[in-house]
Amino acid sequence: MNNYWILAQAESNTPSQEVIKADDINAQEQTTTTQQAADPNAAPVKKNPQGGWQQLIFIGLIFVVLYFMMFRGPKKRQQQQNQMVKSLKKNDRVQTIGGIFGTVLDVSDTEITLKIDESNNTKIKIAPSAVNRVINS
Repeated sequence: MNNYWILAQAESNTPSQEVIKADDINAQEQTTTTQQAADPNAAPVKKNPQGGWQQLIFIGLIFVVLYFMMFRGPKKRQQQQNQMVKSLKKNDRVQTIGGIFGTVLDVSDTEITLKIDESNNTKIKIAPSAVNRVINS
């Protein structure tokens, strides 16, 4: 079975077509490979020398995006958490990360005392990092 390729010129006034057999193309590729094998000291032919720079720029952009996703976001959230804990004062209503609602009685650097039940006067001490959000001030 013979394969035929038809090549046409795109920007020509006269329609010109050239028919090339696939065997002829294979013969040209074999000739090029044979020439490279005959001269082992010949420099390899680069098909796209600018492709290296484009790949480096793309990899650099990936690292920038990863930096913002992995380091910048959590760092910003941690700063917001610290600011919220520093602004806590007595009688603020808060929710903990465990879902417990309470009223702030005392705030120190290492612990926060919450009153969680008015009728029994139940109090718990939590770490400052356990405060999820302030409900009202």
